[in-house]
Amino acid sequence: MNGEYITLISNLAMMTGIVYKSTGSWYWVMFKEILFKCRIKGKFRIKGIKSTNPIAVGDRVDFYTETIGDEETGIITHIHDRKNYIVRKSVNLSKQTHIIAANIDQAFLLVTITNPPTLTTFIDRFLATAEAYSIQAILVFNKMDMYSIEEKAEVLYLKDIYESVGYTCIEVSATEEKNIDKIKAMMRGKVNVFAGHSGVGKSTLVNAIEPSLKLKTQEISEQHKQGQHTTTFAEMFDLSFDAKIIDTPGIKGFGVVDMENEEIGDYFPEFFALKQNCKFNNCIHVNEPQCAVKEALEDEKISWSRYKSYLQILEGEEENYRTDNWD
Repeated sequence: MNGEYITLISNLAMMTGIVYKSTGSWYWVMFKEILFKCRIKGKFRIKGIKSTNPIAVGDRVDFYTETIGDEETGIITHIHDRKNYIVRKSVNLSKQTHIIAANIDQAFLLVTITNPPTLTTFIDRFLATAEAYSIQAILVFNKMDMYSIEEKAEVLYLKDIYESVGYTCIEVSATEEKNIDKIKAMMRGKVNVFAGHSGVGKSTLVNAIEPSLKLKTQEISEQHKQGQHTTTFAEMFDLSFDAKIIDTPGIKGFGVVDMENEEIGDYFPEFFALKQNCKFNNCIHVNEPQCAVKEALEDEKISWSRYKSYLQILEGEEENYRTDNWD
């Protein structure tokens, strides 16, 4: 009509799919093994969440398609309730959050001793956030083939800390395929998130798990000893052994959000187990008398590094938080 595009609603019946990729303005939604490129209709306001990204990879959404000219576009109209999600502070707006992924079964945090180093404060913040959102977390110590004797001893020291708390720890070498089958067995039948600093080898490990994906990898910067950015947006992949994986952009800092002081200790399992023995029900394990956590700390039954991380979160300290944290 007079050269104008004619908009036709090709499917008024709503479809329900899973978000596989998000670039901030566009979302790729999987429905019956077909990916639809979608956008949001209007503004989404999710109750209780001040987020820079209203829809995240892993979300279940309702959408329909419309055709403008020769191009078919999906229109997302509704987001289903999430069973969980993992979140961090937005890189630009400190009072808002960025949802890394939603509806997750388990999260693998890749840890490296060097090139780049993963500090215990980062590990503990990630684990506390996973606990807060009811996501099982597994620590993967990657690049084991590259470490000196002293660095391997550091891995054993860290494993001792976190295994005593109850976390599963796995030593891995993506290049030598050490324990790759063990990782795959744990992933089977689940939606899995891989996370960690840029440069810890996420993409290399994912390629070792599923070579057909051929994710981009880059070398560590010798000047800064940091990983070069390879993953720009979170993206979900279907794997050949009945598993899904969400590959995420590298994280340099991990700001904990939406935790009240009285509940932070609950997200440290070893603290929570002792809480009932504290004199005061609302004990935050700092200056209170007859605190079971501090007594266990003095008896070296819990880790000082974990307690230090707890205090930093409690005091609101930002763990080397910067404004350029995402790839």
